[in-house]
Amino acid sequence: MKPTLNVSSSPHVRDRWTTPFIMMVVSLALLPAAAVGVYAYGLRALWIILASVISCVLTEFVFDKIAHRPDTWKDGSAVVTGLVLALTLSPAVPIYIPILGGIFAIFVVKCCFGGLGKNFMNPALAARCFLLISFGKAMTTFEIDGVSSATPMAILKAGKPVNVTEMFLGTSNGIIGSSILALLAGGLVLWVLDIIHGQICFSILISFVLFMGLFGGQGFDPMFLAAHLCGGGVVSGAFFMATDYTTSPVSRLGQTVYGVTIGVLGGIFRVFGSNADSFSYAIIMGNLLTPLIDLYIVPKPRAYRKHALAGLEEKEKKPFYKRIPKPVIALTLITLLAGLALSGVYTLTKDSIDAQKEAAKAKAYLAVCPDADHFNRTAGADAEIENLAGGVYGSAYGKVYINEAFAAVDKDEKVVGYAVSVTSGDGNDGDITLALGVSPDGTINGISFTKLSETPGLGMLADSDAFKGQFAGKNVSSFNLVKGGSSADNEIDSLSGATVTSSAVVNAVNAGLDFINTYMK
Repeated sequence: MKPTLNVSSSPHVRDRWTTPFIMMVVSLALLPAAAVGVYAYGLRALWIILASVISCVLTEFVFDKIAHRPDTWKDGSAVVTGLVLALTLSPAVPIYIPILGGIFAIFVVKCCFGGLGKNFMNPALAARCFLLISFGKAMTTFEIDGVSSATPMAILKAGKPVNVTEMFLGTSNGIIGSSILALLAGGLVLWVLDIIHGQICFSILISFVLFMGLFGGQGFDPMFLAAHLCGGGVVSGAFFMATDYTTSPVSRLGQTVYGVTIGVLGGIFRVFGSNADSFSYAIIMGNLLTPLIDLYIVPKPRAYRKHALAGLEEKEKKPFYKRIPKPVIALTLITLLAGLALSGVYTLTKDSIDAQKEAAKAKAYLAVCPDADHFNRTAGADAEIENLAGGVYGSAYGKVYINEAFAAVDKDEKVVGYAVSVTSGDGNDGDITLALGVSPDGTINGISFTKLSETPGLGMLADSDAFKGQFAGKNVSSFNLVKGGSSADNEIDSLSGATVTSSAVVNAVNAGLDFINTYMK
C-alpha cells in the first residue's frame, strides 16, 4: 500500500449515495413539472426540453474530449442542468434559445471553471440570466394556443387579479415548469430523501412571504401571498436551484442565512424592481455571497472549548473588519456610492422625467387630434382596458396592447375625434408605441410615435412622413401591408428592408381602429 494522501477541496463529505444516483433522483423529481408543461403547452415544450438537455450533454461531452478529461457527462449533472434551464423558459422561445443557453451553462459557467463542484454559480440560472440579457424579446414572449398574452406575474405587477388555482396547477400562461403542484411534489421528495437541505428551501419561502406581507402593499392577504409564491420561479428556485451543493453554504446556520438573503432579495426585486420575474437574480447573488458566508459562519467542532483560545497571542487576534478581504470592502463601497448617486439622481429628476413623458404624450395626442381642446376618458373604453388587465388585445394583431384611450373634445365639450395609445411588442428592436387619432366620421387624422427604437436608416423610417403619412385621410376599418407600392386606400406600402417594423406598426394601427370602432364610437 502506497503511503499517499488523497487531498481534495472541501467540503469533505462522505455519503452512501453517489453523484450519478443523486442526479438521477433530481432528474426524476423534475419530470412531473416537465410533464405538466408538455401537457399544458404541447409538443413545442417537449422539443425545447430535449434541445436544452441534448445541448448540455453534448457540450460537456465535446469539452471532455477536447480537454482530455474523464467522461464527466456520464454523471447526469448536465441532464439536470438542461432540465432546470428548459423549465425556466417560455414555450414560445425559438429553438436556438435553449441550445445557446445549454452551451453557455456547461461550457462557460461549468467547464471553464473546472467542472462539477467548481462552478461559482448555478449554471442553469446563469444561462437564464445570460439569455434574458441577450435575447430579452424572445425570452419575454409568452403564448397560449398561439396567442400572445401577459404572464400572471406581469398582471399581478400591474395590480390586477390573477387566477391562483391555474398558477398552482401550471395551466396559466408562463414558463414550461410553472406547475407549483408538480414542483412541490418533486421538491418535497428530495427533501424527505435528504438530497436537498430544508434550511435553504424553507428559509427562502418563509422570508419571501414575510417580506411580501410587510412590504408588498396588501399585508398578509392569503391570496396575494399565494399568487406571489406561485409565480416568478420562487418555488422552483427554492427547491431546485438555490439548493445546488456547490453554490450553497456548508453549515446549517450558513444555509439559513443564505436562504433568508435570497428570500429578502427576491422580495425587494419583486416589490421595487421593474421586472416581476427576477428571482433568478436573487439566487445568483446568493451564490456569489456563499464564499463569504462559509468564511465567517464556521460550525464549532466537537470538543470545542472556548478557553482554549486564551492561549493565542494578542497579535494573532484580528478585529472582524480586518478579516474582510480588501476587494470585498472596495467593491461594497463602490456599489453603495454608485447606488446612492443613482438614487439621488433618480429622485431629483423623477418629477421632471414624468412631466416630460406626459408632455410628449399630450403633444402626440394633439398631433393626431389637432381640433381638440382637451381629452376626456370614456367609461366604456376604460372598462375594456381594465378587463384586458395588461393582456394582448385581440388575436389578429400579434403582441399588441391598448394603453389608454380618450375622446377628443373642443371648448364646448363637443367630441371632435378619438385618440388611443397602442403598443406593439413585435418591433424588430423592441416595443413600438404610437398614438392614433380618428375623427368622428372614421377618417384617420394620422399617427404619432411616442416610442420607436428601430434600426437607424431602416425601421426608424417608420417615423418619416413618407411612411406614416399613408395612414392619414383614410376611412377604412383596417389596413393591409403590401410591397412595391400601394394602390388602394386600405393598403400600406412596407418600408424597404424593414418589413418587421412595418408589420408591427400596421398591426398596432389596426388594433387601435378596432378598439375605437368597438368601444368608443
